[in-house]
Amino acid sequence: MADEGVRVEGLDNLIRTLKRAGKDVSELKEAHARAGAIVAAEAEVIAPRRSGKLAGTIRAARQVRRARVQAGRANVPYAGPIHWGWPARNIEPQPFLSIAARSTESRWVDQYTRDVQAALDKVKGA
Repeated sequence: MADEGVRVEGLDNLIRTLKRAGKDVSELKEAHARAGAIVAAEAEVIAPRRSGKLAGTIRAARQVRRARVQAGRANVPYAGPIHWGWPARNIEPQPFLSIAARSTESRWVDQYTRDVQAALDKVKGA
């Protein structure tokens, strides 16, 4: 499955700086999870529904280097084909995750900016 996203310049440098300053980089996991949760909440609302199983699998992952919103599980393997489409099976794309990310961009960017600034402030005060 292809990834769509926003690249944060300087994130690797921030992670290195936090580690050198003896700060816990799990704060970045939380920042990414909070930004992802905003997108995930919107994606759950707009996800295509037949049974509701697909919407129930949407979640934000906690990762140090990225915010990631995922959909699907072993018992819901069709998340990718529904989102990206599958021309050979006449499945039109319904990019609910991408739409949710774009429609909530101002909210998750603001949240992420505040969280990263809070992490930077801790380094300055170290």
